[in-house]
Amino acid sequence: MFEAFEKSVAQLEDISINFVKGGSGPPLLLLHGYPQTHVIWHKIAPALAKHFTVVASDLRGYGDSSKPNTTTDHAPYSKRASAKDQVQLMTSLGFEQFYLVGHDRGGRVGHRLALDFPDKVLKIAVLDIAPTYHMYKSTDMQFATGYYHWFFLIQPFDLPERLIGADPAFYMERKVGQWGRNSNAFTKEAYAEYIRCFTPETIHASCEDYRASATIDIEHDQEDINKGKKIQCPLLALWGQKGLVGNKYHVIEEWKKWADDVQGRGLPCGHYLPEEAPEETLKALLEFL
Repeated sequence: MFEAFEKSVAQLEDISINFVKGGSGPPLLLLHGYPQTHVIWHKIAPALAKHFTVVASDLRGYGDSSKPNTTTDHAPYSKRASAKDQVQLMTSLGFEQFYLVGHDRGGRVGHRLALDFPDKVLKIAVLDIAPTYHMYKSTDMQFATGYYHWFFLIQPFDLPERLIGADPAFYMERKVGQWGRNSNAFTKEAYAEYIRCFTPETIHASCEDYRASATIDIEHDQEDINKGKKIQCPLLALWGQKGLVGNKYHVIEEWKKWADDVQGRGLPCGHYLPEEAPEETLKALLEFL
């Protein structure tokens, strides 16, 4: 995977971010989701690299990036902190502006990045998410059942850490199996990387990611709502037609509450668009970007 890409680690202000970089052309940042790493892009990154300088990174707390100590308000794992990492990464590579595609948690980091750094993002695509604020505020039985992990992972330390840590491979298999609709979507190489990186440190950090989403991230979102602040660049929302997000939420309408220029559509897959429907995902991204 990523054979033609340069593999590196960026030492930023107080954290290190693992990433791969390849291709040529305008810069494109790819951000992964839970419980994965930058490897989720391995099926489409080579094709994207024919048009863009592709940077696929591990978010803080995931993969081979740093797992910083947390605080009682979970600020080190806020989307604001993660977004700042990615801006610093791109700046360190000489990219003052860039295109951005984020899946799952990466889409939520991208959402915050586009709000906090509007001069940095040229266009943003978010994959299989509705806005975090709306998903929490409109919680009902369907959402709580389908996305139970949103409420499990935010429980106080160290309940979820201990339960997941008792059998991480079992949890990983059940979790990705629940969201995906194609059991053959994950290559052996990619899945082995997800398992390798699902360490006790990552398990704790990912819990903190979700704890932040239910607390400090909601506060940041509320501040923007109160100010009427919205994403200024064009936004593409893609979702899996066989997944929960596209079937439960009016995805386009919800994103229009956060951005002025929104388009999107569903793709024939479950949650993991870049791995379950790589050709369709690639086509949609290239058309938009």
